[in-house]
Amino acid sequence: MTRIRLKFVQAFTVSGHAYYYFRKAGCARIKLPGLPGSDAFMAAYQTALTASMPPMDVGMRRNAPGTVSSLIALYGNSCNSSTRSPPRRGAPCGQSCKSFAKSMVTNASLCSGASMCLQSSSTAHLFARRNWLRALRPLLDYAVTINMIAENPTKDMKAKVPRKGEGFRPWGEEQIAIFRQHHALGTRARLAIELLLNTTQRRSDVVRMGPQHIHDGLLHVRQSKTGQSLALPIFPELQEAIDAMPSKGRHLTFLVTASGKPFSPAGFTNWFRDVCNEAGLQGFSAHGLRKAGCRRLAEAGCSVHEIAAWSGHRTLSEIADYTRSVEQAAMAREAMHKVRTKLSKFVGQSVKNGKKANKIKG
Repeated sequence: MTRIRLKFVQAFTVSGHAYYYFRKAGCARIKLPGLPGSDAFMAAYQTALTASMPPMDVGMRRNAPGTVSSLIALYGNSCNSSTRSPPRRGAPCGQSCKSFAKSMVTNASLCSGASMCLQSSSTAHLFARRNWLRALRPLLDYAVTINMIAENPTKDMKAKVPRKGEGFRPWGEEQIAIFRQHHALGTRARLAIELLLNTTQRRSDVVRMGPQHIHDGLLHVRQSKTGQSLALPIFPELQEAIDAMPSKGRHLTFLVTASGKPFSPAGFTNWFRDVCNEAGLQGFSAHGLRKAGCRRLAEAGCSVHEIAAWSGHRTLSEIADYTRSVEQAAMAREAMHKVRTKLSKFVGQSVKNGKKANKIKG
């Protein structure tokens, strides 16, 4: 006999007798008579299914027609009837538009209301203003589609947010030298900086590296964030740091805690910050060494694609920032050299002409 599978139906067997219930989140449990497929069972199941469906006019009776709140209700109902995720679309609009929910949906009222919300203290934070506009725009796009308004008045509105900062502080050669001087070969701290700097990998990948990942002179890495597999040549500085570690008590990972257990990414970050502070390098982090590794490759003249072969970046925009800063400095130096060369020629010629004129006068 073919087994019937119905949504929201759960079966329980007690003393060899099967019982069936309609179970749906947010609804009361309903006992279903008979066996699945029987007329009585299917009739009761259809009744329970219909009763559990939310009405399509949720919120419409409580809102005056033509107001912003009624538009929100219509928008929420349209979301509920679609395959998209309704809570993510309807709820933010309801929270964002409370301040002028009773206003009529006209371009003038919405423009003034939107401007007031963008300037009010409740949305004073720049990121909150941006999120408010992101919630409001699709609502008003829907109003355009149902001919409630002619055009979206927030189309040209912008909520500027601060530009992204520089992020983690990149290490310079001076800081790298200070760290190496303070943490000698054979220490966990020295091995950690050589792994971070000479592989240009993230902390989550560095803490998983071990001797078993070295084959044919290459360090094989599978990045946890992107899933990309890399085969990296081993820099002499890194090999020296690996060889300097005590051979007794080797583990599956190069870096372990004081108790001999592998680091978690967060635990490694906290520990590495402490060893940086011991060397007097406050404010420097593990991820800053990933930037330093990319910066070194860029300064060596490596192309963006060559740097990506090391770092594993799938997009080249971030690598381009490292390359761009290095190229800018190099071009600035070249420009200065050209200017000084040109000036030296001009000054030399002027001095030569001056001596010649004095000689003629004499």
